[in-house]
Amino acid sequence: MISARGAALASVATALALMALKGWAVLSTGSVAMLGSLADSALDLIASLVTLLGVHVAARPADRTHRFGHGKAEALAALFQVIVITASACGIAWQAIDRLVEGSTTANAEYGITVSIAALVITTALLTYQRRVIAATGSVAIGADNVHYQSDLLLNGAVIVALVLDQYVGVPGADPVFGVLIALWLLFGAWRASSHAIDQLMDHEWPEEKRRRFLEIAAADPGLIGIHDLRTRTSGNTDFVQFHIWVDPKMTIAEAHDLMEAAEARLKAAFPETGIIIHPDPEGQVDEPGNPLAETDETARLG
Repeated sequence: MISARGAALASVATALALMALKGWAVLSTGSVAMLGSLADSALDLIASLVTLLGVHVAARPADRTHRFGHGKAEALAALFQVIVITASACGIAWQAIDRLVEGSTTANAEYGITVSIAALVITTALLTYQRRVIAATGSVAIGADNVHYQSDLLLNGAVIVALVLDQYVGVPGADPVFGVLIALWLLFGAWRASSHAIDQLMDHEWPEEKRRRFLEIAAADPGLIGIHDLRTRTSGNTDFVQFHIWVDPKMTIAEAHDLMEAAEARLKAAFPETGIIIHPDPEGQVDEPGNPLAETDETARLG
């Protein structure tokens, strides 16, 4: 079954397996690049557990104290992952620089290479499953987890290259240099993962294309004269929209209600996981004079 909870559990299991493999490889090789990979997997486990908790909380229905649901728990879980990734990257960079200064080399590189290849296979399988879950649920927490595990592919490949250069090619300092590069890549991944989560927590508006499609469907009824004060946001895998419509001042309350019900039905069919609030105004009504965000007719932009 495709679910965010299933993906979170798979992530936890993957992190545990990779930690065991990489721990053995670190003891066998003494590689700082492999140590960085182990640290990343250990932090993967922490992040995956937090993701599991975030997904669990986000799935809870709305209640008296959270009328819009608990979807932002996913964004909070994603931000925690970003903090964990950043801390991991800083620790790896410090260890790599220290090893570079000491000038020490690795041993038994074949163990580290074998483990890294196994990690590549396991991580690829997890990423494939996560992408299916993201496509089906839109989970921002699983999305952040997916970004983190994408970096693991490059990380494990870098470990292989570092071990080969350090022990077989005889390039001095290759292992710690790759450790620094891995740390920088992790920081880049943290920056990418943070943007979507911050957008949700800050109630960022939908992308322009999505807003336009929503407006086109909402404005399809000829009885609807205009749409203004359109506000959109996303929380977890649920969207929320509220807007005002201008109607004929002579229209009865019952007629206006039927108009809004028809508009909501069309929108729900196209945007099923969306909470919609519609407020009617008589044509010409101005609620916030001088505020273009609230009073501009959005349908005029449709052309």
